[in-house]
Amino acid sequence: MPRGAVTSSLTNDPPTTTTTELPSQAAWPSTLTDGLPLPKMMVFDLDYTLWPFWVDTHVTPPLKAQEGGLKVKDRFGEGFGFYSDVGGVLDALRQKGIQIAAASRTHAPDLGRDMLKLLKIPHSSSSSSTQRAIDCFDHLQIYPGSKTTHFERIHRDSGIEYEDMLFFDDESRNKNVETLGVVMWLVRDGVSRSSIDAGVRSWRKRNKKLPN
Repeated sequence: MPRGAVTSSLTNDPPTTTTTELPSQAAWPSTLTDGLPLPKMMVFDLDYTLWPFWVDTHVTPPLKAQEGGLKVKDRFGEGFGFYSDVGGVLDALRQKGIQIAAASRTHAPDLGRDMLKLLKIPHSSSSSSTQRAIDCFDHLQIYPGSKTTHFERIHRDSGIEYEDMLFFDDESRNKNVETLGVVMWLVRDGVSRSSIDAGVRSWRKRNKKLPN
């Protein structure tokens, strides 16, 4: 969906927009602990889903990690990072044993991968430990093209059925993946704990996973 130019504002993001600190123990989405069925895989778009910018138009390489990986700065000194809940969400999914994939049609795939390599998220093994965001992902489909192609390759490589996948994206046109059997949840202000809960509830309802 159309977005306003944000490059000039990213250096001074408000604390609620992107990650500003790594909490020692981030709160989990409630659906991960309620004892009801969960998807085997969650798939995420990147731009305006995990981070509040288009990596192919707002970011200019080379990139350099700042603040221990909490932010990444580009050639012009602009700062970029995840939405504030993203690190905790990815770590929680890993702890829960849910596979994680990225499906992005960016025209700068190498830059998107570099961003994931440099940004850090909490690591569950230690309150003071971090890990590269890219190491949380089991599958990466980052290149221009159809999201249905992304999902066909994720399905081929993982062996996970489409019905066991939940997809988060900020563009409604990408609901076309639901023709494959995937459930998509449309996010408006980036991935958060509440959007994960809403998506999981939608997946349960669609797949009749709710208790009688």
